[in-house]
Amino acid sequence: MDHFNGGGSTHFVPVVTFAAKAFAHTGVFIVIAISMVAYVKAAGAETIIAKAFTGNQVRMVVYAAMIGGLSPFCSCEVIPFVAALLAVGAPLAAVMAFWLSSPLMDPAMFTITWAELGLGFAVAKTVAAVSLGLMGGYVTMFFAKSAVFAEPLREQPQIGGCCSVQKPFQGKPVWRFWTERARRESFRASWIENALFLGKWLMIAYLFEALMVTYDTTEWVAKVLGGDGVGTILLAAVLGMPAYLNGYAAVGLLGGLLDQGMAPGAAMSFVIAGGVSCIPAAVAVWALVKPRVFVAYLGIALVGALGAGLVWGAIA
Repeated sequence: MDHFNGGGSTHFVPVVTFAAKAFAHTGVFIVIAISMVAYVKAAGAETIIAKAFTGNQVRMVVYAAMIGGLSPFCSCEVIPFVAALLAVGAPLAAVMAFWLSSPLMDPAMFTITWAELGLGFAVAKTVAAVSLGLMGGYVTMFFAKSAVFAEPLREQPQIGGCCSVQKPFQGKPVWRFWTERARRESFRASWIENALFLGKWLMIAYLFEALMVTYDTTEWVAKVLGGDGVGTILLAAVLGMPAYLNGYAAVGLLGGLLDQGMAPGAAMSFVIAGGVSCIPAAVAVWALVKPRVFVAYLGIALVGALGAGLVWGAIA
């Protein structure tokens, strides 16, 4: 879109129009994404996640990283589940793998990322999410007896959250959920909740993108985040940690930043570091473990984000 001239009042209609068109472009993907999540919720498929935390610890880390990177569940839903696992002695390594990969990717995130940033970026972010989980899990397992990870739990873990889930992940999935009224209601409630959630954050992101286009921030973005060097990618990761508001909003925002000159590697580093440190994900970890473990969680995320940014910058 061309740069708009004139006073601030003359920008309102073009900005809103730009955001509305961008939102409409991803409309089909949004419907698919929220329908997938609603189906999994209604079927009770989150029970499968418990299987990641049984058996051999090395294999457990792999399963936890993969399930965390693909499961469609928010961080606050996971808190009571993880608290119960840790309380009965589940290894912190598997939990760390799950914690690191879980906030980065899920079916809805993959679909929206594909729509806005392309299939290649979506696949690369998924691989990065699982890889980060694996790295964090094995680092934690290797240093399990160190001063950092010894006795990791708070004395009285806080298992509250924004979701009203008291005993999650129990029972078996019912894939033909429509045969039960309660599950049909669950599908409906989840669909509406996620539609409002995604719609709000994506529209905010597209409005930011429209403002960037309107006020032509190309030169600034290209100068600060336009290189593929280690410094630029590290800067993107460091900026992403405190600045990240929401993963879905970040997708729309990155679309505009990439168009304005942001380097692909910096974009990948930003979403990986920011996703792990966003408030819901960070609170889930902080609520259950001691500060030293939380710092290790953030440190692993920063290193993983830098690595993901360097790799994606080299191949994109």
